[in-house]
Amino acid sequence: MMIALMAVYLTLLFAIVQLGIVRFNLFWKASPFIVLLLLNLGLFIPMGWGAPQGSALVVRNSVAIVPDVAGEVTDVPVTANEPLKSGDVLFKIDPTPYDAQVRAINAQLKLSDLRLSQMTQLYERDSGRRFDVEQRQSEVDQLRAQLDGAQWNLDKTIVRAPADGYVTNLALRKGARVANLPLSPVMAFIDTSNTIIGVEIAQINARYIAPGQEAELTFKFKPGQVYSGKVESVLQAIAPGQTQTSGTAVMPKEVQSAPFVVRVKLDDEDFARRLPAGSTGTAAIFTEHVKVSHIIRRVLLRQIAILNYVNPF
Repeated sequence: MMIALMAVYLTLLFAIVQLGIVRFNLFWKASPFIVLLLLNLGLFIPMGWGAPQGSALVVRNSVAIVPDVAGEVTDVPVTANEPLKSGDVLFKIDPTPYDAQVRAINAQLKLSDLRLSQMTQLYERDSGRRFDVEQRQSEVDQLRAQLDGAQWNLDKTIVRAPADGYVTNLALRKGARVANLPLSPVMAFIDTSNTIIGVEIAQINARYIAPGQEAELTFKFKPGQVYSGKVESVLQAIAPGQTQTSGTAVMPKEVQSAPFVVRVKLDDEDFARRLPAGSTGTAAIFTEHVKVSHIIRRVLLRQIAILNYVNPF
């Protein structure tokens, strides 16, 4: 953009000199350098914080699917990377041992209910003790709690999608044995119910960014297109500023000015849902300062959008 503006100025300068409007003296010879300096100091440098630009990345929450019960997989009805709704079946575990446990506890509960009813009748006729009634009631309550737990285990033999999304890198097959171990997930589920778009902004340019400000984004995934959005938040912590509890003293390290991350939400929610996780692009945020630079930033962003057709980086 600076080259274009300088080209326009040099063309105008050449025209007015050739038409004899001005004499090509020392001032006009030095004027391109003066204009270049004024453009930098008055427009392009302030544009950094008036309309900051940075790299954008689309990320999604990944849920490690770990079954709540162990057993042999009997069915895997899902297909990798196919859209799923919350509650859709991911896979099924052989329910036989858990169903047997439910039926066994249910049989004990029926017997205990019968004994409780008999003891209650004897107590009401003054032929039994209150202690026996309370003991039988306690047994019934315990068996009902055990039945709830066994039924929960039986229900968990059907593993369902925790949200809208899809399963990726699917390797689970019928006949595999799975366990309810936190460190042994059996599949990765990508949650598409919420699209997270992070924009890296240099710290020197992030001073005026605030939620609600207008933003524009272009993605390598859709070259030539520019999408509008809004700033959701400026993340208040990055990894270099994080401390963790440990038993060692502070370890000095080289301090670097890492960029801040700004979270942006696209106005086109349908397109946002269709963006693959890992999509990259460029974003511009328009603050309330140096508004004269907003037009130039919009032009620059559209140049990047067109170059995305040929620039893979």
